[in-house]
Amino acid sequence: MGVNITSIKTSSNGVWQGDNPLDFAFPLLIVQTTLILVVSRFLAFLLKPLRQPKVIAEIVGGIILGPSALGRQQDYMHRLFPKWSTPILESVASIGLLFFLFLVGLELDLSSIRRSGKRAIFIAAAGISLPFTLGIGVAFLLRKTIEGADKVGVAQYIVFMGVALSITAFPVLARILAELKLLTTQVGETAMAAAAFNDVVAWILLALAVALAGNGTPGGPQKSPLISVWVLLSGVAFVAFMMLVIRPAMKWVARRCSPESDIVDEAYICLTLAGVMVSGFMTDFIGIHSIFGGFVFGLTIPKGEFAEKLIERIEDFISGLLLPLYFASSGLKTDVSKIRGAKAWGLLALVISTACAGKILGTFAVAMMCKISARESLTLGVLMNTKGLVELIVLNIGKEKKVLNDEVFAILVLMALFTTFITTPTVMAIYKPARGISSHRRLESIPDSAKDELRVLACVHGPGNIPSLINLIETTRSTNKSQLKLYIMHLVELTERSSSIMMVQRFRKNGFPFLNRFGQGGMHDRVAVGFQAYGQLGQVSVRTTTAISALSTMHEDICHVAEKKRVPMILLPFHKQWRKINGEDEVENVGHGWRAVNQRVLKDAPCSVAVLVDRGLGGSQQTPGPTATVAQRVCMIFFGGPDDREALQLSGRMAEHPAVKVTVIRFLKKEEAAAANTVVLLKPSSTKSKENNYTFTTAKVNPEREKELDDQAMTGFQQRWEGMVDYKEKVGNNIVESVVGIGRSGEYELIMIGKGRCPSTMVAEVADRQAEHPELGPIGDALASSGKGILSSVVVIQQHDVAHVEETAVSKILISQEV
Repeated sequence: MGVNITSIKTSSNGVWQGDNPLDFAFPLLIVQTTLILVVSRFLAFLLKPLRQPKVIAEIVGGIILGPSALGRQQDYMHRLFPKWSTPILESVASIGLLFFLFLVGLELDLSSIRRSGKRAIFIAAAGISLPFTLGIGVAFLLRKTIEGADKVGVAQYIVFMGVALSITAFPVLARILAELKLLTTQVGETAMAAAAFNDVVAWILLALAVALAGNGTPGGPQKSPLISVWVLLSGVAFVAFMMLVIRPAMKWVARRCSPESDIVDEAYICLTLAGVMVSGFMTDFIGIHSIFGGFVFGLTIPKGEFAEKLIERIEDFISGLLLPLYFASSGLKTDVSKIRGAKAWGLLALVISTACAGKILGTFAVAMMCKISARESLTLGVLMNTKGLVELIVLNIGKEKKVLNDEVFAILVLMALFTTFITTPTVMAIYKPARGISSHRRLESIPDSAKDELRVLACVHGPGNIPSLINLIETTRSTNKSQLKLYIMHLVELTERSSSIMMVQRFRKNGFPFLNRFGQGGMHDRVAVGFQAYGQLGQVSVRTTTAISALSTMHEDICHVAEKKRVPMILLPFHKQWRKINGEDEVENVGHGWRAVNQRVLKDAPCSVAVLVDRGLGGSQQTPGPTATVAQRVCMIFFGGPDDREALQLSGRMAEHPAVKVTVIRFLKKEEAAAANTVVLLKPSSTKSKENNYTFTTAKVNPEREKELDDQAMTGFQQRWEGMVDYKEKVGNNIVESVVGIGRSGEYELIMIGKGRCPSTMVAEVADRQAEHPELGPIGDALASSGKGILSSVVVIQQHDVAHVEETAVSKILISQEV
């Protein structure tokens, strides 16, 4: 090293005193970190349409910043990434790596390997053994071909190459499966179980490789082979101590920090984080890399509330800030220019093809022997070929231990990048699971013989949606407690946080996306328990579901379950929720992303959709039973059209409930306007966006036929519920003000309204008003808007009709008079 590391100062005195901050350790570290984060995030944004994992962007960012690209400018390299700064950057990055491996151990469920059965274990064993064997052959070839490679001991070189070719990156694989909607298919479940087993074996092999690598450095004196044996024995003793002594102690700590305690004692958090550091020091002291200590310590902590709180405290800082430094430093050490000539590039092609062939062929052959179809077997092979995170850790340790020289390191880094990059597009090309046949159901089309049964898919963002949804659902049940099949889908965003993968592991056991009868921890527990209690008390068939997905594809999960379970209606919570705090209305907004989920469900749903705008419908009761407090006063506002007729059907179910009083208010046109036979025409607009304006069906509508259907529906409704429903007619002047007045009056706890995609003349007249929530239609938007003093909760219903799927915004209204 050209600079005496002891002469480097931490911070400068500032430019005004003649110091250059880039000559000091801490300011330079800040600049390096910022540069790495900006470049890697920008690349992640560019690669997002290709569904590439974040680690790809971080490694490529490091390669661009390193000697392969920008680093070819020596002035840049000496100024921003001088050699004396490398130990400092890598030390900070290694802290991130230590805690990341702690998180991996914390999330890895060893019991899932036992549950997975022999098939997954056989597949994993084949996916390890064949590429490991091929790796031995590649190792001998590289030792003979690449200059300097033969200076390393044969044993450690073979083990490192075998591990590098045989490893599967479990965290990256889990994310790829989740984004491709494959987690709960047979392929996904088998791949996850096999990858977990692969991970455990890989860490054992890597521990062996590190122990062997410590047996002398290239060109230095060779140490006794017994030292490697002592290192391995000490490692086994360390693992035994952690499992037999530390694990019971951490169970005691987890009990002290149980869910009954709202606040986790900071002393336990600090003690645990210190335990990670001490465990890392102990394995480094033994002669095994410090990351093993963090990984094993993570395994000792029981899965549950305490583990989740630990993850919440440290995950964003580690995964968002420190870990990118580690993978970027891998790119900074990768010099692609070291791969020179046809022979070197031929070796790269050989390593890539050997790695892919070993994993894919080994997995494919054993999967076929386990009677898995050829297409699914091939998909499994491609999935198990995912490298990424763990691969880079292996390669960095190999370079740190001087087992891998610059050229071999560059070849293996490019191999890891290529194999991970091709996984997603290859799987998308060869495997598309069947999605079933769209059912296109709605309440109005249910035959009379099946009227007593109602199947509903209700979506929730969290425990706050439970009371209102349960009370709305209970309101739809009649005196004889008609049979109700309730599917609850807890919507959880799949983010870059590794804890979302932890949830994925929990809920991947049964169904699509994640159907299970009982919750298994955390927020899903609270959601599941609330609805399960309602199901048991109210004699309702309840299945709780967790959908963990990116918001951009969440609607696919919702629509798929609606098809699979043949439900006629999906209930969605509005993205805003009103709460009374100190007598004042407070609006809780879960975000624009969730609003977009609702919009996509309304567009693509195979059945009718109801959006609940909650203004305290559930009250304070969390788990209503058969005597639940329901919305006692319900108003159904009817203008006409298929959406309003669907809302009328749901109102009829509510009318049967003894505690519910339903009032139907039908708005009619002024007599003089009706006599003039005024027709309102909506003109499609090419300049207005669907996101900011109301949209209406593009289908050709016969107004006379629609009015006839409206009259038939209302006549049948009145005859069936005569004496049980109040019916009022109202002549429309300013219908928006009239409707808002009903909501502001406080007479009704719940107002039902159709979205109005096929609008009556009165609704069409207000189609060009300023839209705040265009997905609710003009009338629903008026009732959901803030600042108007509306007290009632609102349900906006859209009837499913293939003819009305396509919608468009309108530019203006033309009123013509027919003679």
